[in-house]
Amino acid sequence: MNAFTSNHDDREVADRMSRAASDADVIVVGAGPAGSTTAYYLARAGIDVLLLEKAAFPRDKVCGDGLTPRAVRQLVRMGIDTSAPGWIRNKGLRIVGGGMRLHMPWPDLASYPDYGLVRTRTDFDEILARHAQKSGARLQEQTAVTGPVVDERTGRIGGVRARPLDDDLRPTGPEVTYRAPLVVAADGTSSRLSTAMGIHRRGDRPMGVAVRTYYTTPRHDDDWMESWLELWEENERGELDLLPGYGWIFGTGDGTSNVGLGVLDTSTAFGRVDYKRLLRRWVAQTPEEWGFTEENRVGEIRSAALPMAFNRQPHYARGLLLVGDSGGMVNPFNGEGIDYAMEAANLAATVVADARGRTTGAARERVLQQYPAVLKQEHGGYYTLGRVFVKLIGDPRIMKLCTRHGLPHPTLMRFTLKLLANLTDRRGGDAMDRLINAMTRLTPAA
Repeated sequence: MNAFTSNHDDREVADRMSRAASDADVIVVGAGPAGSTTAYYLARAGIDVLLLEKAAFPRDKVCGDGLTPRAVRQLVRMGIDTSAPGWIRNKGLRIVGGGMRLHMPWPDLASYPDYGLVRTRTDFDEILARHAQKSGARLQEQTAVTGPVVDERTGRIGGVRARPLDDDLRPTGPEVTYRAPLVVAADGTSSRLSTAMGIHRRGDRPMGVAVRTYYTTPRHDDDWMESWLELWEENERGELDLLPGYGWIFGTGDGTSNVGLGVLDTSTAFGRVDYKRLLRRWVAQTPEEWGFTEENRVGEIRSAALPMAFNRQPHYARGLLLVGDSGGMVNPFNGEGIDYAMEAANLAATVVADARGRTTGAARERVLQQYPAVLKQEHGGYYTLGRVFVKLIGDPRIMKLCTRHGLPHPTLMRFTLKLLANLTDRRGGDAMDRLINAMTRLTPAA
């Protein structure tokens, strides 16, 4: 008998006793970092988890491919060998702007490693999915979830409907029903599963756009992840405005660099910017020897939305938990999503495992309903600060002031790096750590 459901009547008991082989304790929809990490921790807890992925691995996702020490910590905790070939280590950020080039090493902290990583999402996502599979999760690729299975009496999700796909993502057969008393939506920014369950995006939370491509370049093995803080766009008056965002150059170690940019929707220019043109114009300013030219471009210029600051809530309702981009968990300060997706995955799996240990359906539900509060306790205050930050830098004058007058001050920049990357020691840290921790603790949760 399933550990998560209530004993409503004999018919339900009989149904559970005759479960099909495709059923599970938990279904996770989407095998990106959020879904695969959730499945890994659930499987490690002895929970029967079915992980459904629309595509077949390897598959690509639009991303900068850069991982800060916060994400590295999650990989280390999962037992991923980041010393193996293919993982490119970096020392910190090289910041370019205001006529300056500043090298900012990752902070020396007890809580996080002192290095970052770069790994393409084509490799990264498959590594996590296979790791979850080896830990006991049942990974099923080329399976497109088409909607939830909902109990008409309670409105509670009880599984999903899905179709098998071929290599070109075309349906190859009829819909199949997979049943489970708990479902995790890790299906990305649009999260059709969440929407179908009536959980919609909030319009009062920031969004961003990321645009990226790859170039063959001699800079592919750079020891630093590089960020350019000056992205200019012509306004209605024919003047150049400094956009709220940054360009990046992250060497992948395979002869190419991931080159892209991210822009926030707090700028008045957000809706009218041609992001691909903006990327081409920006890379044209880089030195010729770097090779960021059309003939050296590898693949298309692709874009994706960045859902920030918990822009879809609640993160748990009627048997559905939201993890990663489906719950809008991207850091508004810097556009990072992978580490927060993996952290939320760990929290979600812990809550589910705790709920599984309760003896009644009501007690299990009380535990599950704590998941949104746990997330807000962990990141809510920080994300609220981030919302204030992105609103401020949406004004080109503020952005220009920060770029021109902030970069020349190393102490201020060290503080800024810790704040934007969310890298502090919560216990025993320095004065900067204590200030940032106090700010996030005292700020109302997002």
